[in-house]
Amino acid sequence: MGSIRSSSLVRLHAHYTRACLMLRSPFLLLVRLYWGWQFAQTGWGKLHHLHRVSEFFGSLGIPHPGLVAPLEACVQLAGGILLILGLASHITGLVLAINMFVAYWTSDRAALHSIISDPGKFYGADPYTFFFAALIVFIFGAGLFSLDALIQRRVSTA
Repeated sequence: MGSIRSSSLVRLHAHYTRACLMLRSPFLLLVRLYWGWQFAQTGWGKLHHLHRVSEFFGSLGIPHPGLVAPLEACVQLAGGILLILGLASHITGLVLAINMFVAYWTSDRAALHSIISDPGKFYGADPYTFFFAALIVFIFGAGLFSLDALIQRRVSTA
């Protein structure tokens, strides 16, 4: 009786795991489309207000804010577009995650330091959702509905 029950649980777990795996690529597509758009919009907005962004970066003590501001804007704009396309996803996710970690470090260090002691402060900070969306794509890639997957299929069949 026990072995019948355990084999049923094993089969149930296998079905559940397959169902979850089927949701991975649609989930990654939604993350990439939504947060790619958010990154691209943020970068585009910064490009159109470089003077204000440079001043803000200067107020945070970031060295060479006049050079960093357009670089930051381009990283977010290009990174957002690459996320949307699902191209170079692991690298793009890593670059954007580093970018958001630096945003935490420079503009909301108290929230970053409170990750354990006051998690609400950490996940309430502006960079939080951008940071974790980038980490998701960095760790899991773009999924099946991406240019990365299309390129991989072409390379595999060649």
